[in-house]
Amino acid sequence: MRQLAGDRLAMMTAAAGYGDAVRLSLGPKTLYFFNHPDHAKHVLADNAANYHKGIGLAQARRALGDGLLTSEGELWRRQRKVIQPAFQHRRIAQQAGAVAEEAVALVERLRGYEGRGPVNLTRELTGLTLGVLGRTLLDTGLDEFADLGHAFEAVQEQAMFEMITMGMVPMWLPLPRQMRFRRSRVRLQRVVEQLAARRVAHGGPGQGDDALTRLIASVREEPDPRTGDRRLRDELITLLLAGHETTASTLGWACYLMDRHPEVRDRLHREAVEVLGDRLPRYDDLRDLTYTAMVVEEAMRLYPPVWILPRQAQAADEIGGYHVPAGADVLICPYTLHRHPDFWEAPGQFRPERFTPGERGGRPRYAHIPFGAGPRVCVGSSLGLMEAVFTVALLCRELRLEKVEGMRVAPEPMLSLGVRGGLRVRVRTARSTDRAAA
Repeated sequence: MRQLAGDRLAMMTAAAGYGDAVRLSLGPKTLYFFNHPDHAKHVLADNAANYHKGIGLAQARRALGDGLLTSEGELWRRQRKVIQPAFQHRRIAQQAGAVAEEAVALVERLRGYEGRGPVNLTRELTGLTLGVLGRTLLDTGLDEFADLGHAFEAVQEQAMFEMITMGMVPMWLPLPRQMRFRRSRVRLQRVVEQLAARRVAHGGPGQGDDALTRLIASVREEPDPRTGDRRLRDELITLLLAGHETTASTLGWACYLMDRHPEVRDRLHREAVEVLGDRLPRYDDLRDLTYTAMVVEEAMRLYPPVWILPRQAQAADEIGGYHVPAGADVLICPYTLHRHPDFWEAPGQFRPERFTPGERGGRPRYAHIPFGAGPRVCVGSSLGLMEAVFTVALLCRELRLEKVEGMRVAPEPMLSLGVRGGLRVRVRTARSTDRAAA
């Protein structure tokens, strides 16, 4: 339990060293860790109905409520049915312009830091992803809610604390973390209530099509208005958290890896110039920004935004020939699965060529699951990928981001896999870099 609290990734990596099926004792719990693509396929897809959200996410319900991330059964199916149309291919394509404009705004904000010292890139990327989420899913700007990032940090810390302590620490105890969480939860509740009230009062363009409108319409069906209000609050908080955190994480790691591999950054710059010229990216450009997409995929392989997938077996089962009792806590860990030496050559190295279109190197489908898999695969993965590809292309076309010298970069496994303490960079423009090279 001390190792789980101190270095969760090291614990999972050590477990993977014992084999593809490992039993772990964790205080009063026994965890069943499976680390093979066939195991992941069985738990997440083939027999997904038998595996509900498990340790960590189950306890995190006290922090997150019953949103799409933590709900189960019929409630989850209804929530997914309501939100799914907001992520249809046609609608995602229509949002490409808004995504590109938010990415350009990020570039311009970062350009203002040139010659002014380091900037916390993680904070800027969070601003980008919240901006995209507001425009594409809520049909509203979120600029006035600049403190949402801090509120979500407190929520994530509490959710992980609930996981480590198995939910056994009373929420009312005045621990600093829990007091910070309670303040943040009140802030988030007020924000989502304000967003919902504005939509009901004023409507707006996109009425009936965006996620916020769909959620408001769905909770009106609840017989008890208080239940409907709680559902709307939980689902909006979950949408805001999951909708921005995973993409910000992916972009942060992509920028870190590009700085470590200048030859990759230079190739990304050339592709962005050749495909885009001086204009903004359009949806159709996704098929031509192939190397950019490869870099994003490889960044998600090394640092998957969804790094752990805990499940609980509802009935006894057999996974890969191993007996799993009813009620067992089962772990699928994309972080270790993506580094499995049987499926990835030199798994610790950054090699975007692994994701050359049409070439999978004979790897099983479930060897790479950065957004999860099966019925509960991340509903916003297509929007997140478009956002990441557009942003990486524009950043590499316009800027050069250099990690602050001497800064130690380490992953922080919360609900998503971020950079501990944030990634601090210095900003140079691509044009000044090109002149210096010449």
